[in-house]
Amino acid sequence: MASTSVSRIVPASPDKVWSLIGGFGALPDWLPYIPESTPLEGGRVRRLKNPEGEVIIERLVDFNETERHYSYAILQAPFPVNGYISTIRVHTVPGQENTAEVQWSGRFNPEGATEDEVVDLFTGIYRDGLHALHETLAA
Repeated sequence: MASTSVSRIVPASPDKVWSLIGGFGALPDWLPYIPESTPLEGGRVRRLKNPEGEVIIERLVDFNETERHYSYAILQAPFPVNGYISTIRVHTVPGQENTAEVQWSGRFNPEGATEDEVVDLFTGIYRDGLHALHETLAA
């Protein structure tokens, strides 16, 4: 199983960051790669579309409001992986109440691609997504 993780310091309190990204259907609010999110099964599943119109379906598998993190599994996507599980976490930065660290990590099995290719793919998605989050919060 392959994995990757990206962290980014962002210019907002952990509570403010979590209020923006903590909702399972909130990706369009901060992630340009996902302009559309439709909740299914009472909000436990989200049907996403990327700018090319490709569909990604993900299931919420863990959610912790107090610790500010959630995990999800990909059920359907145009990515060359299976067994994908990802977690988004918001951490406090000691001594900096208006700053937070956001960590986006995932593990997955390559399918039809090399491990390096899929690690590079998701590292890029996470890095670009956290950069977009930083830009949203800095505006």
